[in-house]
Amino acid sequence: MNGAAGTEGYAEAAEELAVQYEEVTFEEVHRELLHLVPGAPSAVLDIGAGTGRDAAALAALGHRVVAAEPTAELRRIGRRIHAESDIRWVDDALPGAAVLGASGERFDLILLTAVWMHLADQERPLAMGALARLLAPAGRVLLSLRHGPVPPGRRMFDVSADETVTLAREHGLGLLTRAGRADLHGRPGVSWSLLGFERADARVG
Repeated sequence: MNGAAGTEGYAEAAEELAVQYEEVTFEEVHRELLHLVPGAPSAVLDIGAGTGRDAAALAALGHRVVAAEPTAELRRIGRRIHAESDIRWVDDALPGAAVLGASGERFDLILLTAVWMHLADQERPLAMGALARLLAPAGRVLLSLRHGPVPPGRRMFDVSADETVTLAREHGLGLLTRAGRADLHGRPGVSWSLLGFERADARVG
């Protein structure tokens, strides 16, 4: 699935990106959302898993982790550097997540790190619907959204946190946490929104 939406430029830069991804930790990247990660072993899906940094950290916590990554080069690197981690790798991507959807699996936690801004206007509603279908009852979505200049050769869109929150609500996902911060790599003009959602039926009863 190297032609999946938003993967332009990633295959060619896979080795360089692997260094960038792995030089920061899961805890650093997601510090504003860590309180939403289940404490008990749970079914976790990391969409756009890259080299598996986050997937490996979650597996180390005892979670059952599926890492969905459409770029074959990144999957190969991830399998190599996290070979000892209990991660199941899948070739799939948003907006449709067809492979995951066909499996019938449901997840207690879905992670999207630097993925959402790769999706075009018409793709984002489809993607949010796919996320809602993949969530188990009371499931949560942790999403990081990049703002700022687009790197050469990449496909990114200017997506606001407000739009994302509204779209999530329309698909039955309520906002739990919203935060913002500067770029961990110090890239000029780059900032991030961190959003945590929960299926609305979690509050029923």
